[in-house]
Amino acid sequence: MLQRSLKNSDRRLSILGFGCMRLPETPDGRIDEETATAMVRYAIDNGVTYFDTGYTYHNGESEPFLGRALRGGYRERVTIATKLPVWKVGSREDMGRYLDEQLARLRTDHIDFYLLHGLGRRLWEKMQDLGVTEFLDEALADGRICHAGFSFHDSERVFRRIVDSYNWTFCQIQYNFMDTEYQAGTAGLRYAGERGLGVVVMEPLRGGLLAKSLPEADRARSASGFHGTAAEWGLRWVWDHPEVTVVLSGMSTQDQVRENILYAEKGRANTLTDRELIVYDAIRSMYRERNRVPCTQCGYCMPCPSGVDIPACLAIYNDAFIYDDRDTARFVYRVFSRSGGDAARCQDCGICEDLCPQHISIREVLADERELLEE
Repeated sequence: MLQRSLKNSDRRLSILGFGCMRLPETPDGRIDEETATAMVRYAIDNGVTYFDTGYTYHNGESEPFLGRALRGGYRERVTIATKLPVWKVGSREDMGRYLDEQLARLRTDHIDFYLLHGLGRRLWEKMQDLGVTEFLDEALADGRICHAGFSFHDSERVFRRIVDSYNWTFCQIQYNFMDTEYQAGTAGLRYAGERGLGVVVMEPLRGGLLAKSLPEADRARSASGFHGTAAEWGLRWVWDHPEVTVVLSGMSTQDQVRENILYAEKGRANTLTDRELIVYDAIRSMYRERNRVPCTQCGYCMPCPSGVDIPACLAIYNDAFIYDDRDTARFVYRVFSRSGGDAARCQDCGICEDLCPQHISIREVLADERELLEE
């Protein structure tokens, strides 16, 4: 398994990380412990060293599962990343309570990589007010965590602000060949690299959407001389960026584990050819032609007086049609809503429509988004 160095650290991490949010489940919705444990241990035996989980994953069962799966000497061979559920935190004391609970769940005395989960502007301001930087300093000093970072869902401008607000070791962003300007995007990736942060990438295949067959995209890849899968094609693009340290994959089957480990053998940076990069651009255009509304993410509609993040809402709305997957769009919308800025905040004032150079009926779209994606 190829590894990359974590900047400002002596750590080297496998370029493929195992995301524990989409583990196989039994018919009653619980983690299929036997199958998932076999997957985790196979991954470790084949060089995967970075395991990412979260307090709320699998209805709170992901962390305890991982703690059990790493028994028998496996814990000593890996690094664990998990996350403080910041939307649940109401006080400084809550932070320590959650961390201690997570240590017990994971059956460990330290967490290698500890993240503030899903930061955006509102959640970051809340956590600052509650004293989260002092909490992180104390947890680092007493050894309960080894490296502090954050995962992120907001604009590139907010990303830069958070990066500059603390001495982070790493960050986690959504990034794939479709999301070059979404949230932190390529500009944020490069900024993190310039600031010396390691970068862990989530959703490299958009929750599996980019691994699906799109006939015109399949033909374009084949014409370029590439005969692998859509999943390999998507992962190679992310690994090609030298700023990326680890690419997470939320694997649900043993076949996915085996395939991704094979793909990672070719995951060196700066190896895509100019011809291949042209094909990525062409496929990106194929997907974007499926947009329902012609939003260019220019931001002229902002700021919304009611607090709606209009460009983000329209991007999620478009994604539901680009990838023809309402379930994934609902999940993304639910996560996004935790940070505020969701369509439900719209007060129907219409100011945004007066400012939109594309003349989008924004209020109508936001109302349709609520009907389509809110649960």
